[in-house]
Amino acid sequence: MVLAILPPAPHAPTLPLSVLVDGEPVVIPYRIHNDEPSVAAEAELSTTQRAVLDCLYTRHHDGRLRQRRLERVVGVIQPWVAPFVVQLVGEYVDEILLAIRRVLAPELAVPHSPTDAVYARLAAENPAFVALTGQRVASYWDCYHRRRYPRLIDYPGHAWWQRCRRRQSGTTSRTVIVGQIQSAAPVMPRRVAETTIDCR
Repeated sequence: MVLAILPPAPHAPTLPLSVLVDGEPVVIPYRIHNDEPSVAAEAELSTTQRAVLDCLYTRHHDGRLRQRRLERVVGVIQPWVAPFVVQLVGEYVDEILLAIRRVLAPELAVPHSPTDAVYARLAAENPAFVALTGQRVASYWDCYHRRRYPRLIDYPGHAWWQRCRRRQSGTTSRTVIVGQIQSAAPVMPRRVAETTIDCR
């Protein structure tokens, strides 16, 4: 139902990556180019379907659209939402990082909270994904955010990456699983390629 309402895209999704969500591979496009569905079409979706749609559009090439869709879904504490949020941590839009921190930081600060459990499980299952996110965080800070955040440790993206990295050593015992998502693309082996960000 969700894919059926997407308008045609002028370009195919780019650079998909695969992460594990509760042991199952989920493929996430790096960028999509579809226009947004009509308001009427979205109104026909269930609450879970709308959250799936919002997750997909956090991968849109328009940064403002990514932020708007993130703000709808960042507070949805589901295992399949978390990788879309973490992927945004490794990008360059400061407003998106601040929106993530504003919503989730209080919950992540509570040990064994549902939010903490979901992100702990994601980090433990996907060490390469977390490591690559950390590399991107450092690169984007160096390219775009040094003036606003002279120290890397003050950059919101770095704080989030540090939280994920600390959770790689183990998961909490209260992981909350309420829903599942099926990948919109063929399942592929988990692999994360190294990327270089050109700051010129």
